[in-house]
Amino acid sequence: MDDTVCAEKSDFLAAAIHYVDMAAEKLNLDRGTLKVLKEPKRILSVSVPIRLDDGRVEVFRGYRVQHNLSRGPAKGGIRFHPDVNLEEVTALAMLMTWKCAVVDIPYGGAKGGVVCNPKDLSNGELERLTRRYVSEIGIIIGPEKDIPAPDVNTNPQVMAWIMDTVSMQAGFSVPSVVTGKPLEIGGSQGRNEATGRGVVFAVQEACSRLGMDLACTTAAVQGFGNVGYVAARLLSAMGCRIVAVSDSRGGVHNAGGLNPEDVWAFKQKTGSVEGYPGGTAVSNAGLLETGCDILIPAALENQITVANASSVRARLIAEGANGPISAGADRILQERGIAVIPDILANAGGVVVSYFEWVQGLQHFFWSEEEVNRQLRRRITESFRQVWAVKEECGVSLRVAAYMLAIDKVARAHRLRGLYP
Repeated sequence: MDDTVCAEKSDFLAAAIHYVDMAAEKLNLDRGTLKVLKEPKRILSVSVPIRLDDGRVEVFRGYRVQHNLSRGPAKGGIRFHPDVNLEEVTALAMLMTWKCAVVDIPYGGAKGGVVCNPKDLSNGELERLTRRYVSEIGIIIGPEKDIPAPDVNTNPQVMAWIMDTVSMQAGFSVPSVVTGKPLEIGGSQGRNEATGRGVVFAVQEACSRLGMDLACTTAAVQGFGNVGYVAARLLSAMGCRIVAVSDSRGGVHNAGGLNPEDVWAFKQKTGSVEGYPGGTAVSNAGLLETGCDILIPAALENQITVANASSVRARLIAEGANGPISAGADRILQERGIAVIPDILANAGGVVVSYFEWVQGLQHFFWSEEEVNRQLRRRITESFRQVWAVKEECGVSLRVAAYMLAIDKVARAHRLRGLYP
């Protein structure tokens, strides 16, 4: 791998802080407040020993980072991935703080992760890993303290195990300790599709301002998981032609258009979109350089770097993943006039509906899917309008505008609460 790309991958946290510094300068934020906002409030590193199916004991490393609690309890996903590390989790927790603020929900940011490859674990081993990890971080999570959610390689079943583990320790059911749960145990209608749907709402708003007729556009989606699939399916239903999709194993391209539902059905049977007979093979890297109007990187961070940013051919990029564009690449894209809807706005649909789920759980009163989607659209579109207004007023990119809006909200909350003691 190119040395520059390697450096970018190791500088994910530095990039997150870089955007904070840029926004803070535009806001004339005082030095003391800036120091507070750049530091995580709490970092917990835990050992997660479990017994494997063959009787051996294996020990995994887990993390939970709470970045800022000025606007409410912490909120953020838990990911299971071999590349999880403390720097990444800290950066993602910081992004969650800004994400919650930009869509104006009363949470602070958190993130968790376990260094593991779920594909190497049986279902029983995965359950034991989840329950032991949650038991270890249980001292800092709870409905009023920190509410986890799904992330990379975690799903409603994992959230159910988390909810049950906390409930068994409490002696009664605690559905509001986690969001993204199955409907049968207090989940919300519309939660599984929320992140992808939110991406589409943001894309609609951007297209209307950039003079792009969505029904006449083409799109490529990197990361054909839950987020990427939902976004592709909804865009396709609006007339957008999906020309390429990919997952961790490979991708498929068809300039005439792909049917997302057919590709998804193929993936459910084979485990990947690789080999789909309705197009030609394309790599993850190649997909990012595909000719299209809209590019949705919905996989992992640092996919578009200084090494390939000049080859991106899209007019609009919507960050379905967290941090898919490095700071250096972001500058190149901006210089080339490519609009980027930043992650803290583009993929905020998941945390918005997680908030709805949390509220419903606390009240024991549940909404219809139509109501959830209506409220989600309202939150995303209003937040986009506010970010766009800052962009126009201050002459900055959408990313810097989103950070300015979010950081100003968190800074105001911090100043109002003051320092204790």
